[in-house]
Amino acid sequence: MRLSEQDIINAICLNIAERKQIHPTQVEVELMWDEDLGFSAEVHAEGRSQILIAANMLEAIERYLLKEQNIRVFRDQIRLVLEDEIVADIG
Repeated sequence: MRLSEQDIINAICLNIAERKQIHPTQVEVELMWDEDLGFSAEVHAEGRSQILIAANMLEAIERYLLKEQNIRVFRDQIRLVLEDEIVADIG
Protein backbone atom coordinates (compact mmCIF):
# COMPACT_ATOMS: atom_id res chain seq x y z
CA MET A 1 0.00 0.00 0.00
CA ARG A 2 1.23 3.50 -0.75
CA LEU A 3 0.07 6.85 0.61
CA SER A 4 0.53 9.92 -1.56
CA GLU A 5 1.99 13.18 -0.37
CA GLN A 6 -1.55 14.55 -0.01
CA ASP A 7 -2.54 11.56 2.15
CA ILE A 8 0.45 12.23 4.43
CA ILE A 9 -0.50 15.91 4.68
CA ASN A 10 -4.10 14.94 5.50
CA ALA A 11 -2.87 12.55 8.20
CA ILE A 12 -0.75 15.27 9.80
CA CYS A 13 -3.57 17.84 9.58
CA LEU A 14 -6.01 15.49 11.29
CA ASN A 15 -3.47 14.54 13.96
CA ILE A 16 -2.56 18.14 14.80
CA ALA A 17 -6.21 19.25 14.73
CA GLU A 18 -7.15 16.49 17.17
CA ARG A 19 -4.28 17.37 19.51
CA LYS A 20 -5.05 21.11 19.46
CA GLN A 21 -8.83 20.63 19.35
CA ILE A 22 -9.25 22.70 16.20
CA HIS A 23 -10.72 22.01 12.76
CA PRO A 24 -8.34 20.27 10.29
CA THR A 25 -8.81 23.13 7.80
CA GLN A 26 -7.08 25.40 10.33
CA VAL A 27 -3.84 23.42 9.91
CA GLU A 28 -1.34 23.94 7.08
CA VAL A 29 1.42 21.42 6.42
CA GLU A 30 4.50 21.51 4.23
CA LEU A 31 6.51 18.30 3.89
CA MET A 32 10.28 18.62 3.65
CA TRP A 33 13.31 16.46 3.03
CA ASP A 34 16.91 17.38 3.82
CA GLU A 35 19.96 15.32 2.96
CA ASP A 36 21.35 15.66 6.49
CA LEU A 37 18.14 15.75 8.55
CA GLY A 38 15.85 13.44 6.57
CA PHE A 39 12.07 13.87 6.50
CA SER A 40 10.20 16.53 8.42
CA ALA A 41 7.07 18.67 8.18
CA GLU A 42 6.46 22.32 8.94
CA VAL A 43 3.05 22.81 10.53
CA HIS A 44 1.19 26.11 10.92
CA ALA A 45 -1.79 26.16 13.28
CA GLU A 46 -3.32 28.81 15.52
CA GLY A 47 -0.80 31.42 14.33
CA ARG A 48 2.16 29.29 15.38
CA SER A 49 4.65 27.15 13.51
CA GLN A 50 6.31 23.93 14.55
CA ILE A 51 8.55 21.36 12.92
CA LEU A 52 7.62 17.70 13.12
CA ILE A 53 10.36 15.10 12.83
CA ALA A 54 9.90 11.84 10.92
CA ALA A 55 8.77 9.97 14.07
CA ASN A 56 5.90 12.45 14.52
CA MET A 57 4.95 12.02 10.86
CA LEU A 58 4.91 8.23 11.22
CA GLU A 59 2.70 8.51 14.31
CA ALA A 60 0.24 10.69 12.37
CA ILE A 61 0.17 8.19 9.48
CA GLU A 62 -0.35 5.29 11.90
CA ARG A 63 -3.30 7.05 13.56
CA TYR A 64 -4.74 8.15 10.20
CA LEU A 65 -4.78 4.61 8.83
CA LEU A 66 -6.44 3.30 11.99
CA LYS A 67 -9.07 6.03 12.35
CA GLU A 68 -9.87 6.82 8.72
CA GLN A 69 -9.32 3.48 6.96
CA ASN A 70 -9.62 1.02 9.86
CA ILE A 71 -6.20 -0.46 9.03
CA ARG A 72 -3.87 -1.29 11.93
CA VAL A 73 -0.21 -0.76 11.06
CA PHE A 74 2.84 -0.38 13.24
CA ARG A 75 5.45 2.30 12.85
CA ASP A 76 8.11 -0.11 11.63
CA GLN A 77 5.81 -1.03 8.71
CA ILE A 78 5.78 2.56 7.40
CA ARG A 79 8.63 3.84 5.24
CA LEU A 80 8.84 7.42 4.00
CA VAL A 81 10.26 7.63 0.48
CA LEU A 82 11.36 10.58 -1.65
CA GLU A 83 10.40 10.18 -5.30
CA ASP A 84 8.79 12.92 -7.40
CA GLU A 85 6.98 13.68 -4.14
CA ILE A 86 7.22 12.34 -0.60
CA VAL A 87 5.21 9.12 -0.26
CA ALA A 88 4.75 6.52 2.45
CA ASP A 89 5.04 2.83 1.65
CA ILE A 90 3.13 0.58 4.03
CA GLY A 91 4.32 -2.99 4.12
